[in-house]
Amino acid sequence: MAAPLVTVICLCYNQKRFVREAVESVINQSYAPVQIIVVDDASTDGSRDSINQLKIQYPQLEVLLLNENMGNCRAFNRGLALAKGEYMIDLAADDVLLPDRIKIGVDALQQAGDDYGVHFCDAELIDETGAFVNHHSDKYPHHTIPQGDIYEQVIKRYFICPPTIMFRRSVMDKLGGYDETLAYEDFDFWIRSSRQFKYTYSPEPLVKKRVVKNSLGSKQEKFFNRHAESTFRVCKKILDLNRTAEEKKALTKRIRYEIKLSLRLLNIWLAIKYSSLLVCNVRKRYTH
Repeated sequence: MAAPLVTVICLCYNQKRFVREAVESVINQSYAPVQIIVVDDASTDGSRDSINQLKIQYPQLEVLLLNENMGNCRAFNRGLALAKGEYMIDLAADDVLLPDRIKIGVDALQQAGDDYGVHFCDAELIDETGAFVNHHSDKYPHHTIPQGDIYEQVIKRYFICPPTIMFRRSVMDKLGGYDETLAYEDFDFWIRSSRQFKYTYSPEPLVKKRVVKNSLGSKQEKFFNRHAESTFRVCKKILDLNRTAEEKKALTKRIRYEIKLSLRLLNIWLAIKYSSLLVCNVRKRYTH
C-alpha cells in the first residue's frame, strides 16, 4: 500500500535568515511523499527573494506570496486551501524538522488508530544562531505528558511544544481551519481538536524550535497585547465545550490564572471580562 501524502505548510513572515533551513528540513525528510507549501505573509525583509530562489532550486515547492499581511491564522488557511495530504504539519519558517519527524509521526498516528488525530513530541530549543539551548522535556518531563483524551489537561496547563504538532487532515476539516479572528492559533487548536480527537506523544525530540527575540511567543506576557485577548476568546469557547464538573474546575483554574496575569500586566479591562466569565462558569451546571 502506498504511503500517505503529508502536507507541510511553511509560514514565513520576515524570516529571511531562517526560511531556507526550514524548507530544506522538509526536503531532507526520511519520509516520502511530501507536499511542501510555502506561504509568505507579505514579508518586507527580502524573504520573498529567498523563497523564489528556493522555488528555482526545488521546483516541487508550491509557493503562495500574499499581497497583504494577514497574520498566522489567515495565512495558514490560505495554504490549507492548497493542501492535499492525509496528514499535515504547520511549520514556522524559523523552526526546523529533524529528518525522521514525518516518518515517526505517520507511524504513531497509524498505530494509535482513527480516534487519534494529533501527534506531538519533544523538541530541541535552539537560539537564533542555531545553537542548542535545551530540550522542551527539561522543563516538561516525559512522565508528566498526558496522552489520549487530554482536553481537561490542556485547559489546566501548558505542556505541548507548539511546532511539534502533526495532525490528520480530518482534524482540520472538522475544525474548519484556524479561527481567523485570533492573533495566534496554538491554544485554540489544542482545545478544539482535543475535544474531538485523542493525542499521542513521542519522547524523541523531532523538531528544533528556535527562540527568537520579538517573536509572537515572546510577546505573550507584554502589556496590552492581542495575544491576551485571543486567549480570553478561547476561554469563552471552553465554557461552551465543557461537559463535566472536572472540566469546569479546570476552567476555573485557568480563569483565575488569567485574571492574575491580566492584573500583573495592568490589563484591568481584561481582568474584569475574565471575572464575568468566572461567574458564568460557576453558575453552569453539569450532570457528570
